[in-house]
Formats: sequence, C-alpha cells, structure tokens
Amino acid sequence: MSRLESMRRRLTAQIDGINWAAGQIEGLEGDVLELGLGNGRTYDHLREVLPGRRIWVIDREMNAHPSCVPPAENFLQGDADRMLMQMARSGTKLALVHYELGIGVAEKDAAKSRAMSPLIAPLMVPGGLVISQDPLEGFDRIAGPETVAGDRYLFYRV
Repeated sequence: MSRLESMRRRLTAQIDGINWAAGQIEGLEGDVLELGLGNGRTYDHLREVLPGRRIWVIDREMNAHPSCVPPAENFLQGDADRMLMQMARSGTKLALVHYELGIGVAEKDAAKSRAMSPLIAPLMVPGGLVISQDPLEGFDRIAGPETVAGDRYLFYRV
C-alpha cells in the first residue's frame, strides 16, 4: 500500500472512530483531550461532533491552521507528560482522549504511547474512551466501528 493510500485509510479511520466515540460517550461527564494538535484537522472535527464538551489540546508548539486554533485557556503547550501531570493535579476528568503523538516511526511511537498510558489513566472517567493510532497499555481494548480495521486505529474503554 502506498503512503498516500495509507494516509487516506488513517484519515477515514479517524473520522469514523471519532464519530463513533462521540456517540459512545453520550451521557458521560468529562472533557475531551486532543493529545497532539498538529495542524488542527482532528481538533476541528472534535469540536464539530462534540460541541458541548470542553476540548483540551496538548502539543509542544502551535502549528495549527488559523481556523483550528483552540482557545488559549484550553491549549497546554509543552511536553505531553508534564502537561498530563498538570491536568491530573488540577482534577481534570476526561470522557474521551484522542491520542496522536506519533512521528511515524513504529518503534519510537510504541515506546512513547506505552510511557504516556499511565499518565492518561488517572484523568479518565469510568467508561471513558481512548482512541489511538498507537498501542496503549493498562486499558481494555474494545472493537470500534465496523468501518475501521482493527489494526488501523485502536479503541480502549476505561
């Protein structure tokens, strides 16, 4: 599969996965976290399908398209581990996390996601969801929407 085809497959999985997750967390209290902003496309989709939720964003730097910049009070700039610990200290509770910190190197991405897992866990409300392109640890893996291949995007319930 070409990298372009792989990208299309990933974007379709993200859209379908986020849409599915939005329905799954109906009735749960808690905010949403976009872990890795990039240019803001996924954040933009999250705010469209979850308009009543506070959406936190963590990234090292602001590189989002001007139409996809989160409000300053919801953007935590810095290393993800430090920002997640800050959120835990402040008592933030999350119903949904979209994890996308990868750089595209499987070994490095897997190591990073394993290291981030115990920092995400204390923020989650019971029944909350984590969706990720990389494997996480300490969460119950579940099947996502039928349109998403099990190896393309991963879904976890807390």
